[in-house]
Amino acid sequence: MENAVLKRYASPEMLKIFSDENRYRTWRRIWLALAAGQKELGLAIPGEALTQMEQNLDTLDLDRVAVLEKDFKHDVMAHIHHFAELAPAAKPYIHLGATSCDVTDNSDLILIRDGLGLLEGKLKNLLFALKTAALDYKDLPCLGYTHLQPAQPTTMGKRFCLWLADFTNDFILIRDACECLPLRGLKGATGTQASFLSLFNGDRAKVAELERLFVQRLGFSGAIPITGQTYPRKVDKEIGDMLKGIALSAGKMSRDMRMLQAFGEAAEPFGSKQVGSSAMPFKRNPMKMERATSLSRYLMNLLRGLEDTAAEQFLERTLDDSALRRLTLPMGFFMADALLQLCGVTAQGLIVKKEVVARRLQAYLPFLLIETVLMEWVKKGGDRQAAHEVLRQEAVKAHAEVEKGLANPLFENLLRVPNFPLTAAELKALARPEALVGTAPWQVADFVTGTVEPLIRDFTPGEFRVNV
Repeated sequence: MENAVLKRYASPEMLKIFSDENRYRTWRRIWLALAAGQKELGLAIPGEALTQMEQNLDTLDLDRVAVLEKDFKHDVMAHIHHFAELAPAAKPYIHLGATSCDVTDNSDLILIRDGLGLLEGKLKNLLFALKTAALDYKDLPCLGYTHLQPAQPTTMGKRFCLWLADFTNDFILIRDACECLPLRGLKGATGTQASFLSLFNGDRAKVAELERLFVQRLGFSGAIPITGQTYPRKVDKEIGDMLKGIALSAGKMSRDMRMLQAFGEAAEPFGSKQVGSSAMPFKRNPMKMERATSLSRYLMNLLRGLEDTAAEQFLERTLDDSALRRLTLPMGFFMADALLQLCGVTAQGLIVKKEVVARRLQAYLPFLLIETVLMEWVKKGGDRQAAHEVLRQEAVKAHAEVEKGLANPLFENLLRVPNFPLTAAELKALARPEALVGTAPWQVADFVTGTVEPLIRDFTPGEFRVNV
């Protein structure tokens, strides 16, 4: 059975990061960095050993590894022997002093950092698209909703800015993680570095320097200071929370967009040959945002196991983390990647139907002004309670007309009420939509210029794409 994630959702770039080939080539980079550091600190490792290792970093025969693993029943040992076949001068020194997690855990963190880096770039691109939409429509009044019921007007740009703010938070967390994520380092079988201390005849300074050189060669700024055999699995949980954050942001945006498309106010892009329904040719279903809703739900539920794993690592480590992490972490990145692509395509091709937005706002606008009208009536000498009852009765009658799909007659009806103190011109002045959106346009402008633009300064946006 084909894996839908690999075929339909994740990008080739993210699939490459977590591919078997990239993982195992990363293992070889780790072995080279370990041996190079050991040689630099005085171990008798010949230069030819390092040369052969470097020349064969990418020479990988997975069929040969499978044969070896069938015998060893141990993936790391199978790869050690395959690497030694290709670099025979290095055979006595590959993996010297190391345990499997010195390889696998460090490689996992390298892949995680690369995956976060790809997400960081896509988030930047999405921020650019959403801030453009927010600015373009920051002054366009629209009907606001609370409890999914018509409420005080806002602007379409402010609504898009809600999504922008969510993804901005995701970006900051992932950017900081990319900058600060440490390697596990070289800790040995139980985290004590005993094997490395033995190699250097009890010289603690050389053990510390070996780890520093190792981390530096692999492009990290530091190592986790305290570990058992594995790095603390709380790190995975924290990474999972960042991926889940993207799922939450995409879930909010996708559900909002689906409602806006149902209202007719906005729509995701629709291809010239795209088919909305096999039975109803007129349909333009929000398939990208429906997919985003589905994938966000999947991702939020997928990552729960990382918390259980972090809590259940007995003492220095158990192996019950292995299968879950191998399945969950790459899948989490694939899903977050797919969600950013779906949201990015939608944001870049976002369609706003201004006429529908205005018509829907006008249909409810008189109702939203009743309290303002009441205040004006009292200011002109009216009795608050009597005026309230008149307004209530007229609003009920007008709402019945709106529910039939007719234009809202509230203002016209009020002008026929005996002794109603406001003129048609005064009602019209009160009903200017742009006067009812508060500081929404300025909020958008201030958030974009003060928060978003400094994060994406000098960034050149690219085009998002989805596989299908």
